[in-house]
Amino acid sequence: MGKDSKSKEAKGKGKQAGGGSDESASKGKGKAGKGDGLGTCTYVKARHILCEKQGKINEAYKKLQDGWLSNGDKVPPAEFAKVAQEYSECPSGKKGGDLGWFPRGKMAGPFQEVAFNTVIGATSAPFKSTYVFSSSIQLHT
Repeated sequence: MGKDSKSKEAKGKGKQAGGGSDESASKGKGKAGKGDGLGTCTYVKARHILCEKQGKINEAYKKLQDGWLSNGDKVPPAEFAKVAQEYSECPSGKKGGDLGWFPRGKMAGPFQEVAFNTVIGATSAPFKSTYVFSSSIQLHT
């Protein structure tokens, strides 16, 4: 289903499950399967940790690495939210970094690139975005 779908589903209108995981959903055209990026999707749902200083985002990312990423595990969304509440300097930090669903073209260049190229359920490494020094993104359902 696309953005213009006439479906009467609740808030999840247009979602498509990918890879059979409850952590995998995308909105819009294209299927986001296991191991796939979201290059053809028109919407993504994401959390992020935004920091102005590289040292602070690196500290937050290290916490995610030490707990999960270094073992090859995915960071549970609730745990990512706790780290976002602790470290993020964005107003969304109070909501665990939750940005909700957003369309392609709404976010600034580097942020959009990472958001639409991160696998659902994965956590991106910190990166320099347009308006702040660094950010880390986790796509979720």
